[in-house]
Amino acid sequence: MSEPATRVLVVAGNRLRLADGSVEWVTPDRAPDGTRVLLGERDGVVHLAVIVGPDDAPGDPEEWVPLRAVLTALAEHDPDQAPLLMHAIGLAEWHHATRFCPRCGGDLVSRAAGHELRCTQCDRAQFPRTDPAVIMAITHGDGDDEAILLGRNRSWPPGRWSTLAGFCEPGETLEDAVRREVDEEVGVRVGEVAYFGSQPWPLPASLMLGFTGRALSTEIDVDGAEIEEARWWTRTELEAAAQSGELVVPRGVSISSSLIESWFGRPLEGPGWD
Repeated sequence: MSEPATRVLVVAGNRLRLADGSVEWVTPDRAPDGTRVLLGERDGVVHLAVIVGPDDAPGDPEEWVPLRAVLTALAEHDPDQAPLLMHAIGLAEWHHATRFCPRCGGDLVSRAAGHELRCTQCDRAQFPRTDPAVIMAITHGDGDDEAILLGRNRSWPPGRWSTLAGFCEPGETLEDAVRREVDEEVGVRVGEVAYFGSQPWPLPASLMLGFTGRALSTEIDVDGAEIEEARWWTRTELEAAAQSGELVVPRGVSISSSLIESWFGRPLEGPGWD
């Protein structure tokens, strides 16, 4: 860690330190002891992360914030930094969660610049976990009557809405995961499905795979377990509710925001959430 063209990101648990309103990178000589992982090289600069425990964060604890707290600022001022932070948080979550070998219970040691954990007893290698999840903008109708399906999680504050999402089951295609999740959560049947894009979401280990889909039915029957409320929104209704503050949708770098804005045709005015 003595190369001059090296930047180090310190991750305490799954939190990052802010300095002057931005995420702090330090020189190698200022980095604390911890698990070192390689994030990559960009424009001749090597980027590393040092992972320490949540109680080992240097300095004022109030200066350390979760990744969600910086996503909007990143989207507006430094979007190129987001992949490095996502990579670092994903590796940190994995290192904290993977303490022992799942085969024999032996201790694990970090290898391959932090991208592999190897058992000291049976020599089995563990690699970072990624859980595929689908997130979808489901629509029906045409022209001015076209509407998008949004839902509200039971744990969310009033007014918060987003696209539906869920994890892919073993042996399931991504397209079928979209159809199953929408049917299970709100009782709407989905036909045509098309890939939109993806986003890493290391909270703790998801890869969000975005889709658009066309509804075959429109009657809504929420499951009541995870989804508290769901409804169809036309563009006119969505714009009016967002501007009034009645509806608050995702902002920043989230793929849910991209799905909604792509369908709407431009960014929505009004408050948002990260």
